[in-house]
Amino acid sequence: MELKEYESKRQFEKTPEPKPGLRHEANHLIFVIQKHAARRLHYDLRLEMEGVLKSWAVPKGPSMNPSTKRLAVMVEDHPLDYRDFEGVIPEGNYGAGSVIIWDRGFYHHPSARDRKDSERLLLEGLRKGNVKFVIAGEKLRGEFALVKTGKDEKSWLLLKKKDQYASNGEILKENRSVVSGKTLEEVSDGIPTPSSGKKKINQIRLREAMESEDLKDAPVRPMPHGIKPMLATLVKEPFDDPDWIFEVKWDGYRAIAEIANGNVSLYSRNLISLSRKFSPIVDALREFRFEAVLDGEIVVVDDQGSPDFQMLQDYSKSGSGHLLYYAFDLLYFQGHDLTNLPLLGRKELLKRILPAAPKIRFSDHVRKEGVLFFNAAKEKGLEGIIAKHSQSAYRMGRRSRRWLKVKTRLTQEGVIAGFTEPRGSRRHFGALVLGVFKRGDLIYIGHCGSGFTAKDLKEIREQLEPLIQKECPFRVRPETNTPVTWLKPKLVCEVSFTGWTEDTVMRQPVFLRLRED
Repeated sequence: MELKEYESKRQFEKTPEPKPGLRHEANHLIFVIQKHAARRLHYDLRLEMEGVLKSWAVPKGPSMNPSTKRLAVMVEDHPLDYRDFEGVIPEGNYGAGSVIIWDRGFYHHPSARDRKDSERLLLEGLRKGNVKFVIAGEKLRGEFALVKTGKDEKSWLLLKKKDQYASNGEILKENRSVVSGKTLEEVSDGIPTPSSGKKKINQIRLREAMESEDLKDAPVRPMPHGIKPMLATLVKEPFDDPDWIFEVKWDGYRAIAEIANGNVSLYSRNLISLSRKFSPIVDALREFRFEAVLDGEIVVVDDQGSPDFQMLQDYSKSGSGHLLYYAFDLLYFQGHDLTNLPLLGRKELLKRILPAAPKIRFSDHVRKEGVLFFNAAKEKGLEGIIAKHSQSAYRMGRRSRRWLKVKTRLTQEGVIAGFTEPRGSRRHFGALVLGVFKRGDLIYIGHCGSGFTAKDLKEIREQLEPLIQKECPFRVRPETNTPVTWLKPKLVCEVSFTGWTEDTVMRQPVFLRLRED
């Protein structure tokens, strides 16, 4: 039993790894595959031979697909007791990082009659550079081979043979230990140094995302720029459906984030840059060590976690509240266009790759229970919910019936096309004349004269002054009871209202806020 190299690389008073012990011999040869988040994430294949574990580091992990060849680099022998090792190798030690037992079981040579014959044939194959073996594990089963490449003494290829267990399935997606049920990330909670622990966790998340079979179905393309987000269609009632997921409708600014090589571009649904206004979010995204395009919402929440739109609009001046970016979709990742992947696949990748970062949150969802979720959102005073079909593709710039929004109250965004003169004691203006664009034409939807504070009246009038024009911007000039000062249709406000008339005019509109985004 030759374990001098193993011993020379370890200080056993500083690492929980096992010391070489007595040789154990059972009726069957054992194998173990340990998933190891060291400097780089990899899988360690270990096969019992001659009383030790012959070991290979497999950077991309094993595959059940016979057409897939995996590089396997032979490393030092490990003691048999290493088959039970799972935990954290502390910083400063060889191979520092977390380890889980990804798979284990028994193995033998395909032509062997018994253990002794199996070991003889395996050692013979090892000397010749072609080791055939049959695995009976909890995840892996069937015949495999290790074949030396001839490149050097350490480089081999791990191959799956064609048999009843061969498959194109994503075996690496099963990322939990067969012993503890933990993931590498959960085991990493024991790393004592916060900065290194955080770095390891982020590395694990990124590598596991890159292992995803979903990326194989995502075409390789250049990163897109200037994306207009996919939009949801308004519906009146919530619903339950097992094929749909339900998210919070955040009361904030919809924002696309492009991340590449430490550079970040953050902009609104109308391609207005938000990078300077919300620089703390840009700074947090700049720490992400990958290339991606995210879709999400910028919000400011109060101390109870409730979004406050007014605090958001005032944030650059006041700094009040907690500024957050809730990411809910992943459109592009590490050279891959994800827009045609099913929504749940995109969200799963997003959840995996998002590092633990200040001001960045994953916008989670519930499945099936839309009515219950809507009622909970209403009780908490939230704006509403978004319903999305779990298999929906992402359609840039389109409003879709595969994404639906259900509001806890009726609201409408309107372009401010003019204002009436104030009456009585009111100052600055009386009511705003509102419209919406349809096929390039501005269509009248009503007057809004309530809901304004004295501060609103003053600040809005100041913004309207530079937009005054003589020409009416509507395709069909609306009838008004009082003279109107017309405006260039640039500013947008949001109002609540009780319903629509037969002429598609809002009933009892009440001003909520300007939409600067």
